[in-house]
Amino acid sequence: MLPSRHLRAAARQRSHRRPPAPADACITGKPDMEVIRRNRAITAHMRAGRVPDAERLFAAMPRRSTSTYNTMLAGYAANGRLPQALSFFRSIPRPDSFSYNTLLHALGVSSSLADVRALFDEMPVKDSVSYNVMISSHANHGLVSLARHYFDLAPEKDAVSWNGMLAAYVRNGRIQEARELFDSRTEWDAISWNALMAGYVQRSQIEEAQKMFNKMPQRDVVSWNTMVSGYARRGDMAEARRLFDVAPIRDVFTWTAIVSGYAQNGMLEEAKRVFDAMPDKNAVSWNAMMAAYVQRRMMEEAKELFDAMPCRNVASWNTMLTGYAQAGMLDEARAIFGMMPQKDAVSWAAMLAAYSQIGFSEETLQLFKEMGRCGEWVNRSAFACVLSTCADIAALECGMQLHSRLIKAGYGVGCFVGNALLAMYFKCGSMEEAHSAFEEMEERDVVSWNTMIAGYARHGFGKEALEVFDTMRKTSTKPDDITLVGVLAACSHSGLVEKGISYFYSMHRDFGVATKPEHYTCMIDLLGRAGRLDEAVNLMKDMPFEPDSTMWGALLGASRIHRNSELGRNAAEKIFELEPENAGMYVLLSNIYASSGKWRDVDKMRHIMHERGVKKVPGFSWIEVQNKVHTFSVGDSVHPEREDIYAFLEDLDIRMKKAGYVSATDMVLHDVEEEEKEHMLKYHSEKLAVAYGILKIPPGRPIRVIKNLRVCRDCHTAFKCISAIEGRLIILRDSNRFHHFRDGSCSCGDYW
Repeated sequence: MLPSRHLRAAARQRSHRRPPAPADACITGKPDMEVIRRNRAITAHMRAGRVPDAERLFAAMPRRSTSTYNTMLAGYAANGRLPQALSFFRSIPRPDSFSYNTLLHALGVSSSLADVRALFDEMPVKDSVSYNVMISSHANHGLVSLARHYFDLAPEKDAVSWNGMLAAYVRNGRIQEARELFDSRTEWDAISWNALMAGYVQRSQIEEAQKMFNKMPQRDVVSWNTMVSGYARRGDMAEARRLFDVAPIRDVFTWTAIVSGYAQNGMLEEAKRVFDAMPDKNAVSWNAMMAAYVQRRMMEEAKELFDAMPCRNVASWNTMLTGYAQAGMLDEARAIFGMMPQKDAVSWAAMLAAYSQIGFSEETLQLFKEMGRCGEWVNRSAFACVLSTCADIAALECGMQLHSRLIKAGYGVGCFVGNALLAMYFKCGSMEEAHSAFEEMEERDVVSWNTMIAGYARHGFGKEALEVFDTMRKTSTKPDDITLVGVLAACSHSGLVEKGISYFYSMHRDFGVATKPEHYTCMIDLLGRAGRLDEAVNLMKDMPFEPDSTMWGALLGASRIHRNSELGRNAAEKIFELEPENAGMYVLLSNIYASSGKWRDVDKMRHIMHERGVKKVPGFSWIEVQNKVHTFSVGDSVHPEREDIYAFLEDLDIRMKKAGYVSATDMVLHDVEEEEKEHMLKYHSEKLAVAYGILKIPPGRPIRVIKNLRVCRDCHTAFKCISAIEGRLIILRDSNRFHHFRDGSCSCGDYW
């Protein structure tokens, strides 16, 4: 990939280069039949993928024309040889508009938008093709506003310009702007009518699509197919079938639309009947029927169809691969992936998703590396999947490396991958990088804003979350129900009780958002944490729906904080009715009893868990050091450096006690001596991970640890002390939120 500064330098070199002498014969001014003949031979070689043959023929040519150079350049681009295309472009004596546009298009497909813009800015002459490439390049990255910027700049707009801008709006779901553009002129062809009609169908606005269909001056088979598939997607198979029956022209896609419609609506017998009656079938038809079985998890039937297919393509293999992956059949997915005669970006992304969904983080990252070694172009789905994996295991260093690759690939500024990047940074406890990534995004959607608000909320930075919300309200992005969940959570985690109450009771009036169970859960949590338990209980009674286990869990958590064992017991009993196997709630209630010294009740809870077969989820913590993730369990005895870790903890424990640290022995769920309780608390998994981080991570860098359960009160107190003694920032992510320990205090303000 050629960086933007190199493109500019190359342009400056060309501007000072003298034309070669005629004897060197790079360019001739009149037609030369021998040159034309050889140009055609080069084209044939390039189209067949015989790049070395084309290069040998080019090198042997005694005379060349501008078309010769352009033929080679186009050949490199068509064969995905971008580095060679860039290098060759610099050697063209007099590049013309075709030369520039060819390279511009190649960069738009395979490079970063920074390189595309750099070349566009250096072009001595720009035509409609140049502007069309800029429109499509930015639209393909989801940057529709920038696509419109180049559309408006274009001095002359042809049909491709108008259709490209219309398609950009439609593909990115901006249907209102697409309609405004459509209504601004009258000279649209059937392709444009069909594109807008398809946009309405994709947004489930079938009535608007029908109005356009009725107004169309001329319909083609695509028009009929769009409406058939539109009604099928809506579930109105009667109307879809009526249109199918009256359609004056049908092709294989019309038939396939009906098959897909029946399949998507669970009418497999009808789908199979139409499929069997099809006069002609192509790979799309077979794939549609196979996808119907896959969607219903009928993998045996899908496999039978797959084996019978006379015309498999990569999509057929991908359908089976995705089906096995979604069904959790990892061995079968691996087998299909291994047998594929050809893999594309979708294949790799599907296999990555299979590993990621099952929690095979190391396998996911290893497969991603293999994908790079194979030279496969990484699509947005693959990037998003691997970013999600990095987020799950807090592999920040790996995530930052991915960020660099995203920028080079031109994905870092769009919403889809950009939002995954934000989530990764927040889940890795790196708010500064999340903020920077957000600022760098050239376009943001509601998910972008929601991710920022929820991210700050989970880290305990409620005021910052509300500042982001206030900024969002000044933009054209409308808050949704998820936005308000983030806002209420921010108030809850930061003790902003009155603000939370105000937002809750005004959300419908001010933002048009109806209150949902998630909002009530946040309010119960907010009131409960603040000790206003009676108000939380009354709110639950007044709700328009029955409380769920999450709401009772919030009340149980509040009971633990304020040591209200009676309310905690009532809440726990409700949870046990709804989720009898929720081990976390048994442990939480046991903690309440233990902190009150009710050891008989603790034993009773342990007995109930045994009777019901409920097993306590073991606690694990992990930390990333030098691109490797280290996992610890309580009292870990398998880590290769355990002796150093335990020795360090013993020394640290002495220094902590001198600084005033006292173990929270009331958290131990066993009626044993205080000394034994202290010993049991000393080697919790998160303490082992933090100790290892202090030993291995250089001073000045944060220590980031993840725990699969909630951090206990003793570890929380210990980490405040350790952060002061060692002068280190410790960022701990537990199952509920983040804690930033610095200089003896925590970002949660002990309000957790």
